[in-house]
Amino acid sequence: MIKTSEIKDRLDKLRINHQMTVDDSVVTELEEAITEYENDSRKTVQNLIAQYKKKRDAYLEEVERSKKMKQYEQQYKQYEYICGIDEVGRGPLAGPVVACAVILPKDCDILYINDSKKLSEEKRELLYELICEKAISIGIGIVGPDVIDEINILQATYEAMRNALSKLNVKPEVLLNDAVTIPQVEGIQVPIIKGDTKSISIAAASIVAKVTRDRMMKEYDILFPEYGFASNKGYGAKGHIDALKNIGGCSIHRKSFIKNFI
Repeated sequence: MIKTSEIKDRLDKLRINHQMTVDDSVVTELEEAITEYENDSRKTVQNLIAQYKKKRDAYLEEVERSKKMKQYEQQYKQYEYICGIDEVGRGPLAGPVVACAVILPKDCDILYINDSKKLSEEKRELLYELICEKAISIGIGIVGPDVIDEINILQATYEAMRNALSKLNVKPEVLLNDAVTIPQVEGIQVPIIKGDTKSISIAAASIVAKVTRDRMMKEYDILFPEYGFASNKGYGAKGHIDALKNIGGCSIHRKSFIKNFI
């Protein structure tokens, strides 16, 4: 009789354990293993089979969720280039606001794309690499604290979005925006409330923007270690506010945001 450890080793090597794209063959591969072992009466084997049936069901559920995330892309499928736009960094006390514009291929098969705030840092990093690999075009727009102070955070956000659009190497025909209509931008704009949970393009933009900004804040942490930017990303965590009260701000702080703390 095959050892339980050998069964576990085989199951642990199945692709479904780390599958990040749609691939029907990974389920077929798993079903073959389940069929082979599900009549084994040993409790440890039955527990393994139950665990992998849950993985199968979770994978299939994610495939369906991902299809639903393409509802707006399907609505405008007659257009060649549909662009999702989102930003991160409107609320922090320090650092830039970062916007991203992403045009995904029509047959984008990446799973787990979602609102970046709902994903772990590890998952965001994995998805960032996949999105950058598979996207037709990506544009990043960055507006720093001095400009935020000068024109206010809303106008700075619009500016970052326009900058992101200008960096694309193809011209988008439809813009799917997270809740806003961007001034001074021509063409079809579709503002979607909570768009990063409803559109795969907007969600992809939110992930790329979030990873880009987080990496910047980790670099700033090396220059200004007193504020804990690597962990708080410039938001108003207690340690960050305590540092502001004790030593004041630094060159990447938004003066209009921290005046109540210093």
